Amino acid sequence: MSTVPDIATLRAYQPRPDLLNDRVILVTGATGGLGRAAALSFAAHGATVILHGRNRRKLETLNDEILAAGHPAPALALIDLEKAQAPAYFDLRDQLASQYGRLDGLLHNAGLLGGLMPIEHHPVDLWHRVMHVNLTVPFVLTQVLYTQLQASPDASVVFTGSGVGRRGRAFWGAYAASKAGVENLVQTLADEADGQGTLRVNCLNPGRTRTPMRNKAYPAEDPATLPDPDSLMGPYLFLIGPDSRGINGASLDCQ
Repeated sequence: MSTVPDIATLRAYQPRPDLLNDRVILVTGATGGLGRAAALSFAAHGATVILHGRNRRKLETLNDEILAAGHPAPALALIDLEKAQAPAYFDLRDQLASQYGRLDGLLHNAGLLGGLMPIEHHPVDLWHRVMHVNLTVPFVLTQVLYTQLQASPDASVVFTGSGVGRRGRAFWGAYAASKAGVENLVQTLADEADGQGTLRVNCLNPGRTRTPMRNKAYPAEDPATLPDPDSLMGPYLFLIGPDSRGINGASLDCQ
């Protein structure tokens, strides 16, 4: 296993312009925040990006922006992950198989905060929704696309972690529990992939970032004091690209 970089090394990472040339990468939750920044950054470094979202207008706007910049033409995956059933996942799998024959990268970015409240007042239905979107969906999507990932000569799966997934905090309830599950799922998948090929699975915690989800969690916080998603793309490019070969089962921080 390669040496796992520290935060300073990750933040200082300077990817070459063609880092992701000819790679096919799926980004969930690509229409806003970190997902949008990642999709644009991956495309700018040569990747064909599969843009996932549930808002067609936002997906088409992002698609047009990538094309206007002269980057490889993306593909759109319009799926509501909270409501999607098996056919939606299988259709995506078949689309990737027929168009590309493989999947070189998968960024699990889509997530649901739910709400901040004491456990004693946490609605059960909301608990199920958060756990489904944040933990069950990434598991299902990875499982369904596993064959396409194995078909790649150098595939990377990156899950989105959180500080509350490592140490629970009052009122974070389902979100914290779901992210703790993500950390464990990454360890399990990485252990299963170890020595079986080139597939690697890692977790990345973006930390305090200027995103809509952060604003919901901390409405009194001044967004101007937070890093912009674009400023955190070094760690994302490192993990999704070839320079992270040999790093498997790590849980890294952007900040």
